[in-house]
Amino acid sequence: MNAKKLIKTIKYPLVFLLIMWSIKFIEIFYNTSYVDFGVLPRSFEGLKGILFSPIIHKDFNHLINNSMPIIVLGSSLIYFYPEIKFKLISWLYFTSGILLWGIGRESFHIGASGFIYALAGFIFFSGLMKKNKRLSALSLVVVFIYGSMFWGLLPTHENVSWEGHLSGLITGLIIAFFFKDLGPKKDVYQWEIDEEEELKKNKNDIKITYNYIAKK
Repeated sequence: MNAKKLIKTIKYPLVFLLIMWSIKFIEIFYNTSYVDFGVLPRSFEGLKGILFSPIIHKDFNHLINNSMPIIVLGSSLIYFYPEIKFKLISWLYFTSGILLWGIGRESFHIGASGFIYALAGFIFFSGLMKKNKRLSALSLVVVFIYGSMFWGLLPTHENVSWEGHLSGLITGLIIAFFFKDLGPKKDVYQWEIDEEEELKKNKNDIKITYNYIAKK
């Protein structure tokens, strides 16, 4: 990948990362908290969290843990889906938040984890559906690097929004299904091409034979 393409691929995740970190520094500088801008399920007040919750984090540990996945997964999606990147990111971002608003427990949910699970889920399920070797390889990388994300789907810690994680993963699956015909295509091997050409040839032979018999 040349430098120009690398910059185009990584710049939007970096901008999102800059916003996340800026929010945390503003909180510290002004000794305030934006937790009440998180998702508060099934409340009118909590709807704003669908937009704002992914850029708000509890502390620096929470922020650091979410930073690298945003870069890796966000850049991967942009690399493989450059023509529809904004459409995909919008659907993953807002759908995961809406789903969390519907199924989450009555508490403020903050952090980019739900969006990260949506990105990871989309990349993984897209790789399976498209049978594209590059996407499949990337989906395996997602599993190996972020395999521990599975445990985030379980209510093991009271202060962790497993509902946000689950909402993100479900969103990734749904969006991967609806966009399965766009982006990287299924790999086609030479034996498949040969088989298809042979099938067409056989069909033509049958048609020619039928026409000959009909004329007789």
